[in-house]
Amino acid sequence: MTPQVIEAHQLTGPEYDKIVSLLGREPTYTELGIFSVMWSEHCSYKSSRIHLKKLPTRSKLVLQGPGENAGIIDIGAGYAIAFKIESHNHPSFIEPFQGAATGVGGILRDIFTMGARPIAVLDAIRFGPLDIPRNRRILEGIVSGIAHYGNCFGVPTVGGECVFEECYNGNPLVNAFALGVFRKDQVFYGKAKGVGNPVIYVGAKTGRDGIHGASMASAEFTEESKQKRPNVQVGDPFLEKLLLEACLEAMQTGAIVGIQDMGAAGLTCSTCEMGSRAGTGVEIDLKLVPQRETGMTPYEIMLSESQERMLLVAEQGREDEVFAVFHKWGLDAVTIGHVTPDGILRVKDHGEIVAEIPNRALADEAPVYDRAHTNPARVAPLEAPEIPNSSTPAAIRADLIALLSSGDLCSKRWIWEQYDYLVRSSTLAGPTADAAIVRVKETGTSIAISLDGNGRYCVLDPREGAKLMVAECCRNVSTAGALPVAATNNLNFGNPERPEIMAQLVESIEGMAEACEFFETPITGGNVSLYNETLGEAIFPTPVMGIVGLMKTAQPTPIHFPKPGLAIILLGGFGEWDEEHLGGTQYAKVILQKLWGSPPRLDMPYEKRVHSAIREIVSARLADAAHDLSDGGLAIALCESSFGYAGIGACVEIPASPRPEFALFHEGPSRILVATSQPEKVMEIARKNSVEAPRIGVTMKERLRIDCDSQTLLDCDLTELRQPWETSLERLLHQQ
Repeated sequence: MTPQVIEAHQLTGPEYDKIVSLLGREPTYTELGIFSVMWSEHCSYKSSRIHLKKLPTRSKLVLQGPGENAGIIDIGAGYAIAFKIESHNHPSFIEPFQGAATGVGGILRDIFTMGARPIAVLDAIRFGPLDIPRNRRILEGIVSGIAHYGNCFGVPTVGGECVFEECYNGNPLVNAFALGVFRKDQVFYGKAKGVGNPVIYVGAKTGRDGIHGASMASAEFTEESKQKRPNVQVGDPFLEKLLLEACLEAMQTGAIVGIQDMGAAGLTCSTCEMGSRAGTGVEIDLKLVPQRETGMTPYEIMLSESQERMLLVAEQGREDEVFAVFHKWGLDAVTIGHVTPDGILRVKDHGEIVAEIPNRALADEAPVYDRAHTNPARVAPLEAPEIPNSSTPAAIRADLIALLSSGDLCSKRWIWEQYDYLVRSSTLAGPTADAAIVRVKETGTSIAISLDGNGRYCVLDPREGAKLMVAECCRNVSTAGALPVAATNNLNFGNPERPEIMAQLVESIEGMAEACEFFETPITGGNVSLYNETLGEAIFPTPVMGIVGLMKTAQPTPIHFPKPGLAIILLGGFGEWDEEHLGGTQYAKVILQKLWGSPPRLDMPYEKRVHSAIREIVSARLADAAHDLSDGGLAIALCESSFGYAGIGACVEIPASPRPEFALFHEGPSRILVATSQPEKVMEIARKNSVEAPRIGVTMKERLRIDCDSQTLLDCDLTELRQPWETSLERLLHQQ
């Protein structure tokens, strides 16, 4: 093994020496490939593992935390949900359609390999500005890929988020979340239990697509990255639908004792992880692996990441029961090996041993680095710039329309209309809601789900930005009337070998840990995506949080004002702000075109009291509409609540001191708009929870009016505001 060969496998000299030490000899070429993918950052989390241990992972509802294909929580009545989020960032840059499609396919397999039927998908996607043609092509490809896979598979894509920022120009982010439901006594695990039990390959045939996909996802982008299309898998959602049904049916036979998705690192990962978890070995012969291409080498077969494949361990003597199910569904199912007692992954090719590695060496002995971390990379000044006075009615109107037209805040209808978000008839609240809501028909309960992240906040202060992200997710779920109970996360960062980037990761994890502990939302699993850099330019630190909440099934509270004459309460009050904490807002980004200072201040005890208050208000059916304040602040929340089909706007009064435009556009947390016909009862609940709840106005037909200090700052027909908001994304996409 020359230094060049070792470097080509993205292994360092010391890592190679450790491999030699673990094996007691030089590795074969196939063994080197196996180590390279299992010890890649993508599979081993070697830079983040010691810090991930800081996250809270337990509660009385958590049935399975990190370490399996998905986390599981108890939802009562004998049922549980499995959920997780995963990234497919690098593949989606190289081949947007297939990269995004197979990202959805992979996360769905993570769910049904546990025995759960997927009932919801959400996605968090990020791109460079749309005035660059390449970014428009990437957006169209990624959205099409997500829609294609989810729609064809038959799972609703019920929500998510889409953000545009220059730092994602060469490195878009695609984070896919999936959730499934099952009986809690029917959970399956990825363990190769039972010496002598057959190891069965099921699903699609193996090809050359996806080879070294995990390694590719563990490196920065260079000019040559576009040539890596063979590293991107090709998905078939119709075949995966058959695989889902076959797996769930085979599980009901009682013949299956372990099951694992072939995701990153393919056959390599599934064999060694199943053996390592069970403390057993696995022996396979590659001549038995179904292949769709001729002349594949052992190296290629073991490292292929072809999609729609699973590895099963069945009870010895019951193979035919498993085969019968998969053959009924028209799928390959063949015994390729068996479980052994020696803890070794033994790979043969036509009877000849080509790899013989202790499972623990691959799954548990990967290097763990405590990388140097200094101060988080700072890309913006601390002090606020000179901010011109924009409090005239003409300026307020122009600024509001500019914000409504911006990529981050405009309607994403063009995206979500491509998704089938109603399939399976369980969706109660989908795209545009603060939190998606899907019902579990068997239990009379529903699950509220929110996906959130804010790279601008996190680049200003990773710790505080992560805490704000957790708070907003919990606030969205609470606004739906649900109690936040658990979380999954996706950590998207640059090169961890740079101390200032590693510091961003450490600070974000610690902030997330503090907030999740406080809001009682343990992390049940997730994903770390590092090396999100192109030509040395890192993305903003972009942790993404998915929070799930439990609620009784009921008619969802809309975000849109339903009728005129309702009182508007600003639960949480107008909030605290100053110019230092304005620099990460959409107002700073779009209007001032600057980034500075610190994220908004978060008072976690106050935030939690706001959550309690809104849940009580919604549960008591006192809210005719409710909408969380986040990006764009009060003015944008008022517009979004006014853009329903009923055409109901609002007339509100805001404080003048110190500057009215900042009162409209600052993004202080812990605030929710509530429209109600019973304001006194709403304010009484707020008082009981020690939460401010000023009555700021009333709903009215077809207009949005904002007064300040007896002066009208804005008085617009809703059509004048809605039209740029609704049409902006398509206009940006189709510009010449």
